[in-house]
Amino acid sequence: MKGPEAAKGGRPVLIVTTIGSFLMPFALSAVNVALPSIGRELNMHAVSLSWVALAFTLSAGMFLVPCGKLADIWGQTRMFIAGNWVFTVASFLLTIISTPLMLIAFRAMQGLGAAMLYGTGLAILVAAYPLEERGRVLGINVASVYLGLSIGPFLGGVLTQNIGWRSVFFLNVPFGLLNTFMAIRWIPRRPGERKSGGFDIIGSCIYGAMLFLLLYGFSVIPSIAAVAFIFGGMLGIVLFVWREKRIKYPVLDVGLFMKNRSFTLSNIAALINYAATFAVAFLLSFYLQHIKGFAPQKAGLVLVCQPVVQAVLSPLAGRLSDRVEPRVLASIGMAIAALCLFILTSFTPGTSLVFIISTLGLFGVGFALFSSPNVNAIMSSVEDRLHGVASSMVATVRTLGQMFSMGIAMLTFALFMGQVEISPALYPLLLKAIKTACTIFGFLCVVGIFASMARGNLR
Repeated sequence: MKGPEAAKGGRPVLIVTTIGSFLMPFALSAVNVALPSIGRELNMHAVSLSWVALAFTLSAGMFLVPCGKLADIWGQTRMFIAGNWVFTVASFLLTIISTPLMLIAFRAMQGLGAAMLYGTGLAILVAAYPLEERGRVLGINVASVYLGLSIGPFLGGVLTQNIGWRSVFFLNVPFGLLNTFMAIRWIPRRPGERKSGGFDIIGSCIYGAMLFLLLYGFSVIPSIAAVAFIFGGMLGIVLFVWREKRIKYPVLDVGLFMKNRSFTLSNIAALINYAATFAVAFLLSFYLQHIKGFAPQKAGLVLVCQPVVQAVLSPLAGRLSDRVEPRVLASIGMAIAALCLFILTSFTPGTSLVFIISTLGLFGVGFALFSSPNVNAIMSSVEDRLHGVASSMVATVRTLGQMFSMGIAMLTFALFMGQVEISPALYPLLLKAIKTACTIFGFLCVVGIFASMARGNLR
């Protein structure tokens, strides 16, 4: 299908997959505001509460690529619908739990559902549109991710304060049910969607263990245990690559990274970009509340500027990438992000609010120019039969980059301030830690510019 005919036939698919892409980041970000209330009701300490967020991230990261491979065998539409069911049922079960163990277990189940959704959503979407329209629809899909991240904390706070923390989980239920029934009705089974071949169970287990070690290791930086976990994860990568190169039906065709320059460098650029940008909101939250003295609500309103700009501009950047080489747009976006990160290193207690908001707005422009074209480059650089795996890699790289970013931020905090509570006496060191992290992130983006430019043209 081409032109108007494709748009008409693909629009329902765009709606369903966009809702699916919204649910994962929303479920991840909305619950963070509810954690203190959850801790009080279930008598959970800070470490166990961290597992409420970590269980979701670990589960989603571990299952993304195996779910993408299974979807290529079982059928992407079937996997997407099943993922909606798993996510929705887990969300409902989270509203009736009574123990911390049940809470963490069902959060992991929710993460599995999110992996099934995101591991197939982009593949289903790009199959519904011709190549010349992919950038536009992928931009809309990427915007939904930013929308989930930006409104999640706000809605989570409103619901927790006025109804209770269980309502944060329940909100996913009607969305999940609606999306499930729309997927059943609107997403067609495509000829050739199911492919013959085996599933590498051992390789999937190695992959899951590898991701667990890496993600958990990044989450506990700067402890000594982090080094052991990350080293174990690195060994897991070697073992996984060794096995996948020797098996007939690999869970991930590692040869794709050797043979496909555009796919490899686009994923490396994405990893660098998320590693350099994800923790910025975390760092600026401390800057605004401690250094500037803003109330939490005011700080939240300032920080929401960046994802709002990203959500608005991502569809436009995606549409532009249908006409301009994605590597050019993505490289410009990475350069803008690098510039903003270096600007952040100049922030002082006296920096004006207008300047802060302007910097965040420009940062959102850079991220929008990078992300949508880069996703377009990844999905367009592989054959149709590999869209499931490519879709999974987009989310896996994002998750790894986000955890790596937080690891760098926590490491700088530990180096400058140690493990003590932040007090006014430590504010100069806090500001120094924030500036150091932003400097590291800025140079990461500079490296990312070269990775982005080196990928070559798609057209």
